[in-house]
Amino acid sequence: MTGKIKHNPAVRYALLAIGWLSVALGVIGIFLPVLPTTPFLLLAAACFMRSSERFYHWLVDHPRLGPWIRDYLEGEGIPRKAKIYSISLMWLSIGLSCYLVPMFWARLFMLTSAVCVTVYILRQKTLPTPPCPKR
Repeated sequence: MTGKIKHNPAVRYALLAIGWLSVALGVIGIFLPVLPTTPFLLLAAACFMRSSERFYHWLVDHPRLGPWIRDYLEGEGIPRKAKIYSISLMWLSIGLSCYLVPMFWARLFMLTSAVCVTVYILRQKTLPTPPCPKR
């Protein structure tokens, strides 16, 4: 764990609250295709890293939630499937939002955000696909 635990109780409790809210949204995102899972779990890990070593290890070592973020946190990269899924879903939701929101400045902000996030995701290392077992 590389983060420094915050000693100010108000900051620590705020980080814990944001962390647990992010875990809840991440878990909901597993079942709802419109809500992303990985970004919320990464936010939770960042909050826990700065507020609770115990909760950070719980999340990263969790048998169901840990794999969503462990490779990224260890610098191994993001699976190709996750990159495609996240970029596709983001552009689908941004496209729908741009269609529904008539304000030019809001559309411009959403499209700029989508381009920046897409560039960020594409610049991350791609986790190598494990070879298929031979029969």
